[in-house]
Amino acid sequence: MGSRTLSIGASLDSPDALFERNHTENISMLSLKFHDSNGVLDQGHQASSPVRRDVGNRSLSAVKFLENDDTDLEGGKLEKDRDKTIRSNKVVKIQNQALLSGLAYCISSCSMILVNKLVLSSYDFNAGISLMLYQNFVSVVIVSILTSLGLISTERLTWRLIKVWLPVNVIFVGMLVTSMFSLKYINVAMVTVLKNVTNVITAVGEMYLFKKHHDSRVWAALFLMIISAVSGGITDLQFHAIGYAWQIINCFLTASYSLTLRRVMDTAKQVTKSGNLNEFSMVLLNNTLSLPLGILLIFVFKEVDYLCTTPLLRMPDFWVVITLSGFLGLAISFTSMWFLHQTGATTYSLVGSLNKIPLSVAGIVLFHVPTSLQNSASIVFGLLAGVFFARAKMREGS
Repeated sequence: MGSRTLSIGASLDSPDALFERNHTENISMLSLKFHDSNGVLDQGHQASSPVRRDVGNRSLSAVKFLENDDTDLEGGKLEKDRDKTIRSNKVVKIQNQALLSGLAYCISSCSMILVNKLVLSSYDFNAGISLMLYQNFVSVVIVSILTSLGLISTERLTWRLIKVWLPVNVIFVGMLVTSMFSLKYINVAMVTVLKNVTNVITAVGEMYLFKKHHDSRVWAALFLMIISAVSGGITDLQFHAIGYAWQIINCFLTASYSLTLRRVMDTAKQVTKSGNLNEFSMVLLNNTLSLPLGILLIFVFKEVDYLCTTPLLRMPDFWVVITLSGFLGLAISFTSMWFLHQTGATTYSLVGSLNKIPLSVAGIVLFHVPTSLQNSASIVFGLLAGVFFARAKMREGS
């Protein structure tokens, strides 16, 4: 992967920085002790060894010097051994934290998509907006409880902040709703490949809106993503025009959300009390504002009639599954923050791309998706293009 760099968002109190700082301080203290002891010994030696002293005094002084020197060397060895043990323990702890946070992020993100697919396809639940609304409600309740217990900190939702954030939230709700609609008709592997188109739209948007230019490797990866999406759609044995249409809309909305967020974030920070807007505040803000808009969409798409007649809402196991999906949605926010803090933006991006591979395989196996050799090759090609894109972005940013 190359040498690891400290990302812009990483603070000096991140585990790596603490390790480097403590290591440097320990080495400095060891050097200082060794220098001071040598200084004392040198002074003692100079005071007690004039040329005119007798041989006995010189011998006694030499013996004392050797004894003191042995003690200092032993002490220095013990200090070094202890320092080496401390450093070894810290390295193990840091690696364990990074591995654990990475696994938690991968499991939560994969499980969320698979559980949503289970609800929409296996349970045949035809109210995607209602599912989104319930998941967001669960997230609001959990974040509010954690905030009241003092476990996390969130910004107060003021009218000024709501007015600034509302355009972003409208796109956010549209992104979630179209994702639900597409996932109902398209298998998980193809959804994963088609989502790569979002990167193409985002790159073009960055070029025109923020005057950001990408190198040839990034554009090559984006071109490969387009080829894999087109070839995957052509060879998809379960091709569904409505599902593909919703997914294309979802790609545009997801890219729009990312681009709009960059414009709004600075303004939103200015209207908060602390001058900052952390991940938990964004989760609370987005999910809270999505509730009234979601209720409105339920009536617009006439999901109320379906909810009144479906027998699924009388099944306890169905409520367990959709409540689990709400917990998983929030878990993605928590674990992504944890993983990003333990590693860095480059590792986070690469693992996110690699995580699509087991997700696609699990989606095909768990839901018994019929596939052909050509379609499987297109899916693999698209997943590798995603990894190539992540690597190209890492090199571009280095």
